[in-house]
Amino acid sequence: MALSNFNWRAAFHAGTVIPAHPLALTGERKLDERRQRALTRYYMAAGADGVAVGVHTTQFEIRDPRIGLYEPVLALAAEELRSKDAIRVAGVCGKTQQAVRETQTAHDLGYHAALLSLAALAGAPMDELIDHVRAIGEIIPIIGFYLQPAVGGQHLPLKFWRAFASVESVVGIKIAPFNRYATQDVLRGVAESGRAEEIALYTGNDDHIVIDLLSRFRFNNKSLQIRGGLLGHWAVWTARAVELYRELRKVAESSGSIDPKWLLLNAEVTDMNAVLFDAANNFHGCIPGINEVLHRQGLLAGRWCLNPEEDLSPGQAKELDRVIQTYPHLIDDAFVQENIDAWLS
Repeated sequence: MALSNFNWRAAFHAGTVIPAHPLALTGERKLDERRQRALTRYYMAAGADGVAVGVHTTQFEIRDPRIGLYEPVLALAAEELRSKDAIRVAGVCGKTQQAVRETQTAHDLGYHAALLSLAALAGAPMDELIDHVRAIGEIIPIIGFYLQPAVGGQHLPLKFWRAFASVESVVGIKIAPFNRYATQDVLRGVAESGRAEEIALYTGNDDHIVIDLLSRFRFNNKSLQIRGGLLGHWAVWTARAVELYRELRKVAESSGSIDPKWLLLNAEVTDMNAVLFDAANNFHGCIPGINEVLHRQGLLAGRWCLNPEEDLSPGQAKELDRVIQTYPHLIDDAFVQENIDAWLS
């Protein structure tokens, strides 16, 4: 598939809003194509700069040969975005043979970059990890992914991130360990790689979104900023997330002091995320939590997951009621209701 003249690299490097795209299912746990398309339309109408498909929120089970949804789901999003200046990111995981196969699929469908998970290579020596990265980078540009251990990630030390950032095909890193020490390992590794100006840093720390986007970092006299977000949290209430992101970028780029209201907002967003992602139960209800919000808004027919055992934790629905009522300035229900009929048509 030929790509347009859209300069996705420049847009991505400047900083963007990229929701992690969920999976729309019917009550029989089959792909709901109409609602899958509606989600992509929602994100574009909300002002997102692209989408990431085939990632954690899209459910890793789409890769199961008995389910076979990896290529169909990526294809649906690609079709919806064909005429739009939108960044297309494909989630890629598995050992090298599988990852190369997924990457080739994404490339053939017109995706711009691969969000590369290394979870399947847990325990592998660093040279093997870097060889794996280089194999993917021969096909498509790479966005690194530091996934938190609670949902399948592994600890990746400073020396890994220094080596990873040195790979020429790496264009960005999604920093999502939900850990401040590990976050700083990534930043320092990028600073020491010599490629800091070439790598876009994105927050995936859904528990620390606002502060990540406001902070400046310095290592060895190299100044760094996290310029965008590729987030599961932004798969819901996206219109408001885009508005807040634009405001935060203005603040981050200014030389003025930080208004304390942003510190309060950071706590509010984290409170919402703790419920949405089910932090109290080690993130068991993360994907159902996202799907439940989209179901309440009418975008999904239900909160079903491919794995029947994956559902909201006890008390999570009530906690969702609480944060939605407490933080009306962080939701976009009115925007969705005004436009949902068009998205579902």
